[in-house]
Amino acid sequence: MEDRRRMRIVMINGQNHRGSTYHIGRMLADKLADDEEIKEFFLPRDMNHFCVGCYSCIEDETKCPFFAEKKMILDALQEADLFIFTTPNYCMGPSGAMKTFLDLMFDYWMTHRPKEWMFGKKAVVISTTAGMGAGKAIAMVKESLKFWGVPYIRTYGTAVMAMNWETVKDEKKAKIEKKVSRMAAGIARTGKPRVGIQTRFLFKMMAGMHKSGWDSSPVEKAYWEEHGWLGKKRPWM
Repeated sequence: MEDRRRMRIVMINGQNHRGSTYHIGRMLADKLADDEEIKEFFLPRDMNHFCVGCYSCIEDETKCPFFAEKKMILDALQEADLFIFTTPNYCMGPSGAMKTFLDLMFDYWMTHRPKEWMFGKKAVVISTTAGMGAGKAIAMVKESLKFWGVPYIRTYGTAVMAMNWETVKDEKKAKIEKKVSRMAAGIARTGKPRVGIQTRFLFKMMAGMHKSGWDSSPVEKAYWEEHGWLGKKRPWM
């Protein structure tokens, strides 16, 4: 496994309490980095706002009424090598706080103005449930990461059959430990993530959209032009 101290990790936790999902996410983080290299955010504690649909971010990201909180998280993500998103299954989806966070990040989708550095990141999405629904909770977070341009996304969902981590059976915890260890080893073996066919295709499709002027604002097309992305230049090159 690569030098643990060299991997910087940001955890975005879709709940304030430290339940089963959080414990699994932290288990993974601890296998890949030392404590001082792990930065955690808890939702809604660290982002307690709903997107109000004002579209101010489309013209200028700093005009979002909640940009100060967004920037704090964005700066941490930019410095990280790996993102770990944790959210329990709430009614067959991610937590409301996680969904709200994703809503506030919509202007960084390839549809609008993606961040160039996102195309060099790794991410893991983790969810637990008492019975069913972990996969559905994961899917929405994974979709946002894909449209942010993150090329390497791994997922882990499991039914813990318990209300909290303390009451998860020892046999189940042992199985989780093995799976998380294998995941950590795979992440550590992977160097700089390669941008795959799906991300390349999406980016090309969005470039065509911006070339045609199908933008929410002329600012978006100008952004793509400034980066050279309407030509042959790509953020991963």
